[in-house]
Amino acid sequence: MAEIVYPQGCRPITDDLGPDELVRRLKALAHTLQGLGQDEGMYQQYIPLALHLADEFFLTHPSRDVQLLIACCIADVLRVYAPEAPYKDQDQVKTIFLFLINQLQGLRDPKDPAFKRYFYLLENLAYVKSFNMCFELEDCQEIFCALFSLMFKIVNTEHSSKVKSFMLDVLCPLITESDVVSNELLNVILMNLVEPNKREHKHAYSLAKELIIKTSETLEPYIQAFFNHVLILGKEEKNLVIFSKVYELIYELNQCCPSVLLSVLPQLECKLKSAQFQERLSAVALLARMFSEPGSELAKQYPALWRAFLGRFNDISVQIRIKCVQYCMHFLVHHPDLRKDITETLKMRQHDSHEQVRYEVVMAIIATAQRDFEAVAESEDLLHFVRERTLDKKFKIRKEAMSGLAMIYKKFLTEDSVPPATERAVQWIKDKILHGYYMTALEDRLLVERLLNTSLVPYTLPAPVRMKKLFYLMSNVDDNATKAFIELQKHQLAVRRTVAEWIDLHRKPPTPAVQKEMIAKVLHISSKFLPESVKAQEFLNKFSSHMKKAPELLQGMETILSPNVSCEVCVRTTSNVLKKLGQPVMTNLYYNTVKMLLERVSSVMVDHDSLLILVGFVEGAVRGTDSSIAEECGIDIKKAAERGLKLLVMLSFVFPAHFLHEDVLSRLTSLLEMDDETVAPHILAALTFLGKYRPLSEACPTLFPKLIILCKAYAEVGTPKQAKNAVRCLFVNVPEQRAQIFTEILETLKSTLSPHSEHYRTAIVTLGHIAHNLPEDFPVIIKNIVSRKIVKELLVREGGGSSNTLDGGWCDEEDLPEETRCKLEGLKCMARWLLGLKKDELSAQKTFRMLNAFIVHKGDLLQQKRVSAAEMAHLRLAAGAAMLKICEQKGVGDQFTADQFYNLSHLMVDDVPEVREAFAAKLHKGLSKGIPNKCLPLDFMGMYALAGREPDKRIRGLVRQYMLADVVRRREYVRTITVGTKVEKAVSQLPHILPDYMMVFAVPVLAHDPAFVAYDNVPQLRMVKQCLWFVLEPLITRNDFYCYGFYKSLVERMKMHKDALNEMDDAMNYKLWATCDLAMSVIWTRSTTFELRDFPSDARIPTMYFAPQPDYFVNTRVFLPPELQFQPKKQPAAVTEINSRGKKRRVAEEKDSTNANDVEPSEASDTQILLPCLEQPPETDLEEPLAKRVMSD
Repeated sequence: MAEIVYPQGCRPITDDLGPDELVRRLKALAHTLQGLGQDEGMYQQYIPLALHLADEFFLTHPSRDVQLLIACCIADVLRVYAPEAPYKDQDQVKTIFLFLINQLQGLRDPKDPAFKRYFYLLENLAYVKSFNMCFELEDCQEIFCALFSLMFKIVNTEHSSKVKSFMLDVLCPLITESDVVSNELLNVILMNLVEPNKREHKHAYSLAKELIIKTSETLEPYIQAFFNHVLILGKEEKNLVIFSKVYELIYELNQCCPSVLLSVLPQLECKLKSAQFQERLSAVALLARMFSEPGSELAKQYPALWRAFLGRFNDISVQIRIKCVQYCMHFLVHHPDLRKDITETLKMRQHDSHEQVRYEVVMAIIATAQRDFEAVAESEDLLHFVRERTLDKKFKIRKEAMSGLAMIYKKFLTEDSVPPATERAVQWIKDKILHGYYMTALEDRLLVERLLNTSLVPYTLPAPVRMKKLFYLMSNVDDNATKAFIELQKHQLAVRRTVAEWIDLHRKPPTPAVQKEMIAKVLHISSKFLPESVKAQEFLNKFSSHMKKAPELLQGMETILSPNVSCEVCVRTTSNVLKKLGQPVMTNLYYNTVKMLLERVSSVMVDHDSLLILVGFVEGAVRGTDSSIAEECGIDIKKAAERGLKLLVMLSFVFPAHFLHEDVLSRLTSLLEMDDETVAPHILAALTFLGKYRPLSEACPTLFPKLIILCKAYAEVGTPKQAKNAVRCLFVNVPEQRAQIFTEILETLKSTLSPHSEHYRTAIVTLGHIAHNLPEDFPVIIKNIVSRKIVKELLVREGGGSSNTLDGGWCDEEDLPEETRCKLEGLKCMARWLLGLKKDELSAQKTFRMLNAFIVHKGDLLQQKRVSAAEMAHLRLAAGAAMLKICEQKGVGDQFTADQFYNLSHLMVDDVPEVREAFAAKLHKGLSKGIPNKCLPLDFMGMYALAGREPDKRIRGLVRQYMLADVVRRREYVRTITVGTKVEKAVSQLPHILPDYMMVFAVPVLAHDPAFVAYDNVPQLRMVKQCLWFVLEPLITRNDFYCYGFYKSLVERMKMHKDALNEMDDAMNYKLWATCDLAMSVIWTRSTTFELRDFPSDARIPTMYFAPQPDYFVNTRVFLPPELQFQPKKQPAAVTEINSRGKKRRVAEEKDSTNANDVEPSEASDTQILLPCLEQPPETDLEEPLAKRVMSD
């Protein structure tokens, strides 16, 4: 070995030196070597020294300082001798570079005293690209992997940009000047771009990004080859991390250096169409993220890939469809140019069969509206998708759709200007939200109530602004939404009253009777007013115990439920009560249940102060002195006045206590003095509701004398509408002075009840309402006036109008001659008089005969042919309506005969369509109110059958809605009464309530249809069959408890009877039996199961319409022509006989797949909310309704 020569001033470095001395000599040597330049061939004498320094003894010396100084010396040797290093042995070179890499770990801590030397080492290695020597080694990639790994491992936040720059200077040449970049090295670099390294080592992530950007041209083919290997060939090396992070890696590379992916991204198209679910999901998640990034141009750059991605919105996998939809919000917000494509795909997905996909569609659109209102506001399509989902069959989807629309509406209320699409949408949003109250689920109703107070009329707004928003809402909603608003207020009032009664019980001593009543109240509240009644009951009992222990809680509830509470106090008290119930989190079910109840009972919309402001708005519109409210609502001032008055009437029913202040009442009374005849009826109706809460003679005695004078004047010489409301107003508000006031009015009527009086029609109306309200005070006087003045001098008086006065078969009532209009009021007067009497059967029979004559003679009672067709139509309709009205009342309503019933039913098939439509509406109104005791008996449901041959499609659809609503209403009532302890009593009511009994009334009505002449006339029989299916369709297909056996028994028993009206008439009986055969045919062909199990009620036949046959009578003959006879299906296995203890149940019929994801709300006509009837609470008692006619067994 050659002699080692040391530079001048440097002492020998030997292995027998102690560590301290060795460090001193190495420092001197290192300092000297730093000063040497790179002159070729000048330092050949130091080659032995260079080789000596690389001796294993020094490289493995235990002293850290020795190793560092040796590394610095070797680095300087490499610098001085570059590009030909003195180290030739490959193993030695590898050892040296691994040693240098190990020394570079010292860079980790910049605060280390030796950091400067480590930095010098790094700088030196970077400066002359020392590591390039390794290219000659076979296992150079191992060294590079170690070096790269170390750099990514040690880089940290304390490193200056200079340090990081030198790190890159060391690393970059190893890629750019290399012949090959191995997958192992790619793995070391790229793994820093993906989780968990990306999150845990942010500086390594940044370093890797910079490295890739600087070396992108070199890396591109290797990265492409790597992705080809994975994406196309499907191969992977399990020991390399990046093979499991391919999609995440593509995303990160696209973020930092998109150019390296130019030929990689198109390959993803095959992954989008892969048969493997996981591959498609990963590709979709990646592309959704990349395409939707702010500023991304990928959709334009790769149109084929974009179209393929859009195709995945229709993927067979639910998870993939969900993933696609979840990114829609980012597309809509960040990429206006892609909105059209995304909107088209959402259009399909909002009808997706899976509820989670539909839910995500709604959430995406709503989230977009929250992030960028313009993106949704400009697109009516997106808003319409949300609109459709308000009818989804899943409540969580309906909830988000409704809440989203409400948020948009609230934004509209609070912003000065919104896009035209939003203005158009707002017109239907408020209607749509209120229509949600027609849904059958209780959750929907609670949601609408919450949205009304938080979004439609936000309770947080100051009173003047809040009242303007309320006025705006009620001025611009449609009729059905108005009804829903009234129904909502009515329901909340019912909840408030019931909860107040429950709270009052807590102040009473806990006797057994009080405890029993409290249990009943809790059961009632939990089952009627809250969802999930079992849980609700548990939490209400807990709340009850809580109130007994905490008097301030009970006091708070009493404050909230006080009729006089102000909105501000109510909000504050509600908040205080809730604070005592624990944390407001989703898991605190106790808190949420009580909160739900408080939302229903809290009065945060109207109080005395806000009502005074609202009355001021209405007064300004009515008097025409202030048009600002009309302009703000976007309607003319006349319509604003009308809507405002209707709103006051409704509020007077729901919040009467807030009206009973002199300032409010004086303004209402002043409106009564106006000349406008349309104002007084509304004000009088409002005062009537207030009187029912508390008579005004007590509440405001100073104003009352003036009110009496005005009401008397209206009752005597006002318009008929004013007179009607004036009588009602006086009746409820003057309990002490009724006899005196109404005696005076009756005295006046004696002079005005004359055809020559200009107030004749008003007098008739006033008489009718006095007779209805005070039947016992003036029985003889009124009976004499009715028989002489109404019947003899008006209804059956000879003479009349001219048949030439009107053209056509119908006209508006206002266009009729005055005498005819008086006759119409006379017919109503007769009905009201009988309704007041209740029990006068003889008068009822006479009246029914007269009304029947009007119908039979088509409205021309005396048959003088001096009445026009339009007048006749109005008169027979009025007679029919009067009969229906009387039949609602037990006693007088039971006096009609079968013949009169059939004649009345013929109005359903009257020649004039307006008569048919109006009569059907009256029929529905009578059937739908006050079940079971204050409505028309079940007999009248049979009349709906005649609508089966209604030629007008619109009217037929309307009548079908009416019928469905009445069927549903009766079923709901049956469900209510059969849950509880009085089941036996409830079952005895069923024949009078259950809609399934419609059949026994529909069959005779059809048999007596004037269009059904012969029992063997095939066209007529086909029409009858159509009518039968019209009534049977809701009974068979929309009935969870449908029982084929019951209907079969019902038809067979009807066929064993004969027609009660024409017992000996074979033609009539044959028509009746042929109708029975047709009914059996329809039942057989339309039934999906044929169980003969027990039904809750027996098949009873009403003797009023069916006369019994002798016991030996058997009717097996089929009365149908051969072409209409049915062949029984051969389904022996399907017909099973099961007793009452059997557990077999009917298989649910398959529903129509069309719109299978939408629920069908109750029809708007379901909710018959007519203001004058609001005071009638829904009947839930178990009083047995009397049968209108005895039913035979």
